Amino acid sequence: METFETLVRAEFAPRSTYLNTASTGLLPARAVAAVRAGVESVAAGKPQDMFADVEAARASFARLTGVTDRRVAAGASVAVYTGLIAASLPEGAEVLTAEGEFSSLVTPFHVRTDLKVRAVPLERLAESVRPGTALVAVSAAQSADGRVADLPAIRAAAAAHGARTYVDASQAAGWLPLDADAYDYLVSVAFKWLVCPRGVAFLVVPEDLGGLTPVFAGWVAGERPWDSCYGPVEELARSARRFDESPGLFSYAGARRSLELLEQLGIEAVRDHDLALAERFRAGLASLGAPPVPAPGSPIVSVPGLGHRQPALSRAGVEVSDRAGNLRAAFHLYNTADDVDRLLDVLSG
Repeated sequence: METFETLVRAEFAPRSTYLNTASTGLLPARAVAAVRAGVESVAAGKPQDMFADVEAARASFARLTGVTDRRVAAGASVAVYTGLIAASLPEGAEVLTAEGEFSSLVTPFHVRTDLKVRAVPLERLAESVRPGTALVAVSAAQSADGRVADLPAIRAAAAAHGARTYVDASQAAGWLPLDADAYDYLVSVAFKWLVCPRGVAFLVVPEDLGGLTPVFAGWVAGERPWDSCYGPVEELARSARRFDESPGLFSYAGARRSLELLEQLGIEAVRDHDLALAERFRAGLASLGAPPVPAPGSPIVSVPGLGHRQPALSRAGVEVSDRAGNLRAAFHLYNTADDVDRLLDVLSG
């Protein structure tokens, strides 16, 4: 019988102590095989139907986030979808964000100089929503240090003031159970915790499509894409597919298989596995006298002042990140207690 461990060991075989999923997730063997098969099919002059992979990946992400697939757009980056949402806001609208947010989530709002963008500490985000706030944009988990946003409180505060919510789940989707229906918009790249190839991103919109104008609509945004290749698209898709970017098909061929694996494993099981490893690392850091940034309930552990150790750790075969001067370790489904102990051992040396 397949178990969590046997499934994972059949798919992943890292050659280093890889603790850097917050930068890039490892690809499972089934995704690598799918990308290879897609590339070879094109090289042979008999391209396989990778548009079917886009639809399968869309449906899988929808199930993982608790919505119908008609509410999910398939694209390639958070920045593009942030730009889509920024373009929908009226002149003078206030956008509330957390200080130090990842740039792809906030820059398109700043580029629109007729918007009012206000940043506050993450812990004060909910209490900072006020009358006139049009949109609250926040990462479910912070890239720099792993802190998890109090999404229920933010959602309640936004609802009380008539603001919409835009959640970036790029550092959460794949380990944190998500109910995308709780927010107006939810976006995520898939090359981190969703262990997909780079070039895959998803946007979840409301049933009414959120009042967004598909400003970058191309032929794939048509209700009948293959009949929408020439001239203006006559009928946009009646679903979130009207917000699709033309897909990187090889990436989606792999994404279909990666998301399939996560559905098999179960996000709750992945979360429990990841958080147990993160807590093991935090306990070890305490014995080293190196307290991390407080980020309870997160598999991302960031240690102030140790970012400069990253090159030496890499030379020792331990892959982590240097972010804002912090050493950032990220623990995911393919990691083990031995990986944690190896990192602690090198840090103590």
